[in-house]
Amino acid sequence: MIFKSPYADVDIPNVSLQHYILSRMVNYGDKPALIDGPSGRTLTYAQLVQMINGLANGLQARGFGKGDVFAVLSPNIPEYPVLFHGVGLAGGITTTMNPLYAVEEIVHQLEDSSARYLITVPPFVENALAAAEQVNSVEEVFVFGEAEGATPVTALFGQSAPEPVEIDPAEDLVVMPYSSGTTGLPKGVMLTHRNMVANIVQLEGIEPVTDQDVIIAVLPMFHIYGMELIINVSLANGATIVTMPRFDMAQFLQLVQDHKVTKAHLVPPILLGLAKHPVVDQFDTTSVRVIVSGAAPLDAALGQAVAERLGCIVKQGYGLTETSPVLMVNPDDKPRDGTVGPAVRGTEFMIVDVDSGEPLGPGQRGELWARGPQ
Repeated sequence: MIFKSPYADVDIPNVSLQHYILSRMVNYGDKPALIDGPSGRTLTYAQLVQMINGLANGLQARGFGKGDVFAVLSPNIPEYPVLFHGVGLAGGITTTMNPLYAVEEIVHQLEDSSARYLITVPPFVENALAAAEQVNSVEEVFVFGEAEGATPVTALFGQSAPEPVEIDPAEDLVVMPYSSGTTGLPKGVMLTHRNMVANIVQLEGIEPVTDQDVIIAVLPMFHIYGMELIINVSLANGATIVTMPRFDMAQFLQLVQDHKVTKAHLVPPILLGLAKHPVVDQFDTTSVRVIVSGAAPLDAALGQAVAERLGCIVKQGYGLTETSPVLMVNPDDKPRDGTVGPAVRGTEFMIVDVDSGEPLGPGQRGELWARGPQ
């Protein structure tokens, strides 16, 4: 038995991820696109578009292009989307890493992805350089800012628009995040331009974001959840993103209050803090309209407790790195506590017997199979 999405199907534009997002970003001009939470440093949409184009142009001038891999070892900062989309616009592939990785973990991903370049932030330069020395494919290490032994990212920026790159959205990769899975070392998940564009389009109307929204980016951008739901969906719809390089409850609440955050993508441990921590009552969180929980199951009682305390919608969804990532999510207007919601547009499911692979019906326990353009 095949379970289909209850929503109308949707046409997926046959364009690259960068074409899809940049063609929408240009409409927002001087509106703030990204704000660094700790410092207040701001990039407008116009500045962001200019920087993405400049980075792509500079990369092409170095011979970096289609199929080349650029590794990112960084916490959440406003320049993260610049690098991500600049690489994609040049025709390259971004592979994202946890900045807290040990040297041997960095080495594994650099080798496995055949990364040509690596970029990091000053606190992690030592590990980045140590790892790069062990990997033949890595030609240069860059840094956001300045640090001894690494080339400043400013050296990458060109002064003009990049040359157009012919992209086959269904075949060409745009990002390769790594997923630990259940066995062995983390494995690269090969996501195409079409996969990423599809999930943005699938969420329209179900997971609404507008240019009036302010999204707080506490979930890591190196993870598919933060990458797609915070970077891509937000920028495609003109929202303002407030970045946090690491989570701190008081700072999180201060940023929510100061920037009048309307939407937060979180994980259950943070929701537990929002439900129980006394510091929450010291801040004005009335601007928050909706909290979306993912990455782990959210207990219905915990979701209800946060919703009551903050006076907002609390809901959850489900997805995988391999599905770009969203398969199911509760809609804002009809969230059901303790569930992950219905399938997003264009997505189908089957429940099958683990041993035989035979389809099962409602109420029967088995393995979940899913298919869709994402």
